Amino acid sequence: MQFVSLDLPGVIEIRPRRLGDERGYFAETFRLAQFCEAAGTFDFVQENESLSARPGTLRGLHFQTAPFEQGKLVRCTAGAIFDVAVDLRTGSPTYGKWVAVELSAALGNQLWVPPGFAHGFCTLVPNTVVSYKVTAVYSPEHDKGVAWNDPDIAVVWPDIAEPETLSAKDRVQPALADLPAWFALED
Repeated sequence: MQFVSLDLPGVIEIRPRRLGDERGYFAETFRLAQFCEAAGTFDFVQENESLSARPGTLRGLHFQTAPFEQGKLVRCTAGAIFDVAVDLRTGSPTYGKWVAVELSAALGNQLWVPPGFAHGFCTLVPNTVVSYKVTAVYSPEHDKGVAWNDPDIAVVWPDIAEPETLSAKDRVQPALADLPAWFALED
């Protein structure tokens, strides 16, 4: 596996090494020791999966607050997504900045989104399945978000993004400027 640091400190793309032959391929998708060396020590406690039938489906930008802040290891097991992480750590030089990676079943790559970052994605093809491990269980009281189209963040979503696919919750998420200081940059 190759661990590629992105423009937001702590956000990492993980690229598997696939060994293929006429039958297909074999790939190691997770090894704890290598992950901890690249990303830090985290315990994964829950795994989630979503299916989005339509291309252009928007989900996010989501995060959870303490004591249930989540790191997410995101993988696309069918189809492809434009996967986004936004830095929400107060005091960070990259606060409010975003990065995106195309994750796909064809590539088998993954994105590590640490605690303190919002996460969201746009599906690029029909019937896309996203699976992600998280470092804290889902807690409705701590489930938060920020507007997917906030002009202060200014994510450049793919042209196929369809705002009408947003959930009721995602249609009313606050602006970045209205968020409390949920996370602080750790020294």
